[in-house]
This record gives sequence, C-alpha cells and structure tokens, in this order.
Amino acid sequence: MNTSTKILTRTIIDSIQNVKGKKIILADLTHIEDTICDYLIICEGNSNTQVNSIVEHVRDEVKRQTGESTLAIDGLRNAEWGAIDYGNEVVHIFLPDVRNYYNLETLWADAVLETIPDLD
Repeated sequence: MNTSTKILTRTIIDSIQNVKGKKIILADLTHIEDTICDYLIICEGNSNTQVNSIVEHVRDEVKRQTGESTLAIDGLRNAEWGAIDYGNEVVHIFLPDVRNYYNLETLWADAVLETIPDLD
C-alpha cells in the first residue's frame, strides 16, 4: 500500500469511527485479478440517519484532510446502504440486515480481510 493510499484509508477509517460506525472491515483486493478497486472498506451504522451521517462525514473529512473528491456516491435513497467511490478504494456503509444480505466479505472471499476494532 503506497503512502497516499495509506493516508486515504486511515482518513476513511478514522472518519467512520468518529461517527460511531461499527464492524469495519478492510478488504485488500490487490492480488485478485479484474476487481473494481484495490481496497474495499465495509462498515455498518445502526440507523438510516447514521448511514447518511457516515457517508457525509467520510466525504467531508476525506476532502478536508486529503483534498480527494469522491468519484460517486450511491445507494442513499432509502439510507439502508451507501457507497463512496474513490477509484482505487470503495467504501460501503450498511444497516446490519442489509450488510448480512449482501455479505460482501464472502463475495470477496479471496481478499485479505482486516478487522478494524470498534471504538467504544
């Protein structure tokens, strides 16, 4: 992981933790061919409001701290799920039931998964 990727990843994870996002997983896809990105960051919020807050906080903090803009934000219509695309990194924020349904950790079973501890 190069320095700018490390900074972006750390900023995203810190931003999620700052608004009490939970069960953060960092999935390293760099050794898998034909993936949509190099890293997935997956987490969950406890309510629709929290899912929206996490998306907004990550977007704002990444822009403020790194100057990086999102390529796209999607999925917030019902605020059960949100995705933020930074090109080589994609962030997915879910409600717990929706996360279980999509089960991205299993979908990318060949990825190297790192569990980030919750801050409580």
